[in-house]
Amino acid sequence: MSSHRTASRSRKTAETSIELSIDLDGAGVSNIDTGIPFFDHMLTLFSKHGLFDLNVKTVGDIGVDFHHTIEDTGIVIGDCLREALGTKAGIRRYGCAYLPMDETLARVVVDLSNRPHLEFRAPAGTPSAPNMPFTLVEEFCRALASNLRANIHVELLYGRDGHHIAEAIFKGLARALRDACERDARVIGIPSTKDAL
Repeated sequence: MSSHRTASRSRKTAETSIELSIDLDGAGVSNIDTGIPFFDHMLTLFSKHGLFDLNVKTVGDIGVDFHHTIEDTGIVIGDCLREALGTKAGIRRYGCAYLPMDETLARVVVDLSNRPHLEFRAPAGTPSAPNMPFTLVEEFCRALASNLRANIHVELLYGRDGHHIAEAIFKGLARALRDACERDARVIGIPSTKDAL
């Protein structure tokens, strides 16, 4: 069994160009450049708290808006996570995190089920960070869930500051994925009664 589970991917469309690599068994070291400083900050937190080594270089049409860059980066991270997990033999499969950030509390639950679904619950009118629309946090999570083929539930339990809210969700996502991706010596083979994920 390889000691490190890694993947890399290049993706080019008319809207974005992405070069990305990930190591699931890393130390949380990252090199992130998407052209959107707040999104870079969120991906740096994602890497650090997931203990994923992550390198991202995204060039996107941010003069139009941030949507394509954030969504497409989520697509490629999801693709790479799925590839790095391989057959998923020996992993925990499930992960859950409650993540506080000052006045904010978020809950993120993950099942690496090969059944893509995002349930994203936040009150209407949830504030955005000063320089990234809150709706794009959901779009990132949806792209990640769809391409990782994971069942991901995100719920903002409460919070007032847009920066803190986004940060709690990204950190919670990282911690839940870290738990789900971890190998467990007690798990024999694929963690499913179907013997496949």
